[in-house]
Amino acid sequence: MNEKKKIVIIGPVHPFRGGIAVFTERLALACVEEGYDVEVYTFTLQYPSIFFPGKTQFSDAKAPTAFKITRAFSSVNPFSWIRLGWKIRRMRPEILVVKFWIPFMGPCLGTIARIVRGNRYTKIIANIDNIVPHEHKPGDRPLAQYFVNSVQGFLVMSRSVMEELVTFNVYKPHRFTPHPIYDHYGPAIPKADALKLLGLDEKVSYMMFFGFIRDYKGLDLLIKAAAVDKIRKLDLKFIVAGEFYSDAKPIMNLVQELKVQDKVIFINEFIPDNEVYKYFSAADAVVQPYKSATQSGVTQIAYHYNKPMIITRVGGLQEFVPDGKVGYVVEPNGQAIADAIFRFYDEKKEEEFIANTAIEKLKYSWGVFINELEALAAECK
Repeated sequence: MNEKKKIVIIGPVHPFRGGIAVFTERLALACVEEGYDVEVYTFTLQYPSIFFPGKTQFSDAKAPTAFKITRAFSSVNPFSWIRLGWKIRRMRPEILVVKFWIPFMGPCLGTIARIVRGNRYTKIIANIDNIVPHEHKPGDRPLAQYFVNSVQGFLVMSRSVMEELVTFNVYKPHRFTPHPIYDHYGPAIPKADALKLLGLDEKVSYMMFFGFIRDYKGLDLLIKAAAVDKIRKLDLKFIVAGEFYSDAKPIMNLVQELKVQDKVIFINEFIPDNEVYKYFSAADAVVQPYKSATQSGVTQIAYHYNKPMIITRVGGLQEFVPDGKVGYVVEPNGQAIADAIFRFYDEKKEEEFIANTAIEKLKYSWGVFINELEALAAECK
């Protein structure tokens, strides 16, 4: 690229935390690495506190320095949407990327996009994680439709989301490209060192459930798997590393009921970016027992650390984990998950899966993602 083109990105980034913010920051960095002049506009207020299920929306980490971040709009203040829309409209970037993941954001993001389109120059691309949320609420579809109608093209990261997008009667350019690797958490360290840092017994094997805990992520299925006799007999424990975003009581009651307190280690807190490497380095494999899913950033962190995965056959998850090659794809029930866990250890699959993971992850580069973004923008009118 001989001269720098301008990309503006709208979405959650620092000081906000969580998977969507992590993705948006990494996308901005990838654009910088490809030679773009990048600015990111984020929220002054993302969620009103009554709508946020966690302990805090904010990160303690340092802000990225490779691109400019401006907190410019509130999800519930239409005047801020109008101001930002006009600012970007006058700026005339070549591309505006709008991160969309929940219908609640449809009015603010859709209004900004509509205003920017008025310059008849900027190509407005929606990068969509979910168009229909895992946990449905009244009004989701019209809010999402308002946003869908406002942009010119769609870059989605799972085929299941692509199929859902069609139900909104969208006849606009759209492309599928897989969620790229999360490669910014630092390198892996030896398993023994990670276990020591976490204060865990090096003589025990560990599998991990990682990320925010919500009902659709199926932690109850993993608890049931832990209670299966052949899993009880393994010298194995499950690390549950992530903050509860749903009521913790049913899970804790299930742990007590099935008497698996000795099998599950709860780290009920948000895992900061600079701590992630310890948990992934410590685990033999990552378990994602989801009941519904599109794509998952956890999968792409696991790939970065060459970790085998056991996932459930739901939504778009299975698009990214070849069964029997880098892990196992099973039905979403406790017995099937237990069978896969037992097979992993009984057949000593860890070394084989690690080698295959190192090869498989090569297709999930940020360079490929940016190429698809540019090709999509070229198709938009």
